[in-house]
Parts: sequence; structure tokens; C-alpha cells
Amino acid sequence: MRIAQIAPLAESCPPRLYGGTERIVSFLTEELVAQGHDVTLFASGDTRTTAHLVPCSRQALRLDPAVRDHLPYHVAMLEEVRRRTDDFDVLHFHIDFLHFPMSRDFVSRTITTLHGRLDLPDIHPLFETFADVPLCSISHAQRAPMPACVNWVGNIHHGLPRGLLPFSAVPRGDYLVFIGRISPEKRPDRAIEIATRVGMPLIMAAKVDRVDQAYWEQVISPMVRASRHVEYIGEVDDQRKAELIGNAKALLFPIDWPEPFGLVMIEAMACGTPVVAFRCGSVPEVLSDGVSGVIIDSMDDAEAGVQAALTLDRSAVRLEFEARFTAERMAANYVQLYHQLAGLRSEAAHAHRANDAGLGLHVVA
Repeated sequence: MRIAQIAPLAESCPPRLYGGTERIVSFLTEELVAQGHDVTLFASGDTRTTAHLVPCSRQALRLDPAVRDHLPYHVAMLEEVRRRTDDFDVLHFHIDFLHFPMSRDFVSRTITTLHGRLDLPDIHPLFETFADVPLCSISHAQRAPMPACVNWVGNIHHGLPRGLLPFSAVPRGDYLVFIGRISPEKRPDRAIEIATRVGMPLIMAAKVDRVDQAYWEQVISPMVRASRHVEYIGEVDDQRKAELIGNAKALLFPIDWPEPFGLVMIEAMACGTPVVAFRCGSVPEVLSDGVSGVIIDSMDDAEAGVQAALTLDRSAVRLEFEARFTAERMAANYVQLYHQLAGLRSEAAHAHRANDAGLGLHVVA
């Protein structure tokens, strides 16, 4: 099958540091190639992939100090996608709704995976206007606020390569870990308070976006400085993240928003590290309470929740990951979904693909 994957340009695929959507696009792309599909990835120029790469920006836009506005780069990418639509059996978009108007002529062979929150009322009229666009959610909780008219064709949970994160049967550390973004909805303040209540060290590996800079400076940074339990180390790469999670006694996921999925939960599960999470958004869908983690409803439950998590069998946590959240399972589910598309072509037109060099495609190891 000839498949186009269209990724956001904010991060490379996979990201060098933080980045959930681009990470999943990378895992999906590499697994589809491994399963024998002909995959073309539209992404930033610093992407690393075994697929055909169409570089649509010089590098990840978030890491380019010269870039102030991401939109022009995405519009230019969509024009490149439009020029090449006849090269593909299916086009899989991961860029929210930017492509909806330009994909009208081939919408029946597209899939759009929505990676973000869908409870913002301003977006609902747009989805009502484009009610025929085939959409895939990443959790059933994510789609709950959406209008009834939208065209859901699938719900596919994220997955990680089976060998990406090593299983740690016995963690070397005696600490809790918080990984993600420093933002009000992720509630790093709760993580700090939980660590203080249980008297355990907390390592916080998280990025601070510009939009959250004031929250960091006014709320979280003073809490970090005032606590003897907390160490803030900023953003980390994949190797350091694996070490931090794998050697932690538990991961704290104290969110306060309708989380669409929560990739760090399955990263922890892959390491065998139990998760203590608040019952919000996708959490009850991703975590098996009492097996891969402990779900709590309030700060009053937090101390008991951590203590319960520390007693969980880390081998059972890892087995839960292997049964439900591998990249192989994710890719197989998407391929099944592609085959169900009304406009899927069994043979894509490939006049333009006769000579990859003529297309300017790059294969990046």
C-alpha cells in the first residue's frame, strides 16, 4: 500500500526532546515500513526515517530561532501534498484540520487522526461544516465533546516500539517522576504537593513553552525552590527519559484537563513503572486501575494512591503495555482502517513516482 503520512512541523519525527504527536507519527511510519508498505513522510527536514522523506521545513520549527509563525510552513507543505495526491492509496493527516478545504476532491481516501483536545466550542462549527471527513480519535474520551454529526471511522490508541524502553524489574532510584509540560492543565503543582505529602523525592523533567512562562515563573518555580523534595531538570532526550522513568518508583500524572491520551503513561508502562493518575480524560481508558497504575479522584487520595502503586507488580505493568500499546498493534489497526476507506485505491497512480530522484524525495537513515 502507498501511504502518505503528513506530520506537524513543530518537531522532527521523532522529536529530539518533547513532542507527542510527531513521536507517534514516527513510530507509526517506521512500523508501516517494517510491515512492507511504501510510505512517504511529509515532515521537517531534520526528521530521521526509513520512509521517503519530503522535507517541508529546514528543521523542527520550535527549535528554529528564526521562525516566528508556523502557519506559512504548513500551508506550503499542504500545497506539496496536493501536488502529489495521485501518488498515494491513502493520505493520513496528523495536523488537526488545516487540510480540510484542500482535500475535498480526495477526502474519501484520507484519514485524519486528531491528537489534541476537542472540548473547545470554537472548533465545533468547523467540524460540522466538514462532517464527511473521516476522523480517528486516540481515545473515546477525546471524542466525547464533539458534535454527533462528525464522521468517526476509528479509535486507535497510541503505541510504542516494543524494544524502545527497557523494562526495569527493580528500579535503582527511590523517587517519583513527573515528565511532560509545565502548564496549568498538567498540574505540576499537584505533583510537588504529592511528593511532599509522601516524603519522597520528585524529579521533574519538563519543558516550559512560551505561553506557560508566566505560570512557571509565578507558580511552579517558587514551589520548586521552596521544596527540599523537588529537583527540576528541564527537557530531556529519549535516553535520559528512559533512565528517569525506568528507575522511578512511580510516575505522577496529576492532570486537570480532558487529556486526549497521555503518551507518558504508556512510556512508564513499557518500563514497568506504575502510574498514579487523576481520573480525567483518557486516564481510565489507558490505565488498568490496580494493574498498571492507580487512579485517584482527589488530593485526599494521593498519599494512599502512591503507596498502593509502590506495591504493584512491575512485570504485570510491562505485560499490560505489551498486550495493548505496542507500535505493531497500532500500525495493524491503522492498516485495517485504511482498507475500510471508501475511496481507497488498490493501485495508486504512480506516474510521478517512476523516478524518486525527479520528485526530490530523500531517504534519511
